[in-house]
This record gives sequence, C-alpha cells and structure tokens, in this order.
Amino acid sequence: MSLEGHSFCLSHRNPSMASIELTMAQMFEVERLKRDIDAQDDPEALRALAKDLLKAWFSEKASTNQAIQNQRKA
Repeated sequence: MSLEGHSFCLSHRNPSMASIELTMAQMFEVERLKRDIDAQDDPEALRALAKDLLKAWFSEKASTNQAIQNQRKA
C-alpha cells in the first residue's frame, strides 16, 4: 500500500508544504535511520514504526498550529 498522495505525506512529496532545511547532523541521522528501516525484515515492527511516526507527525503538526495561533494572538 502506497501512502503517496495522502495528506500526511512528507513535504518533499507535497510541493504545497514549505520545505525546512535540515542541519548536516540531522541529515546524517535521517540517513542512519533510513538504513535501519531498510534493514528491518519484520513486517509487524515496520507497521508499529509507521504508526508511531504518524502519531509523532500529527502531534508535531498540532504543536506547530498551536504555536502559530498563539503568535497571532500576541
């Protein structure tokens, strides 16, 4: 099942979302984690990871939206 086209896809897949540059250290960490994911052969572990990432991403979106609302009120 592909997540392509869903509203929760990453910004590099959704051009309407602003791009945020990562630091060099963050880029290396992302690459390390991507390799860990590629090495994973347990489908249940990958499902759990995907669910955790979705929850974290939506929590981050909620925090960002709250910060924007608070900034507008100030």
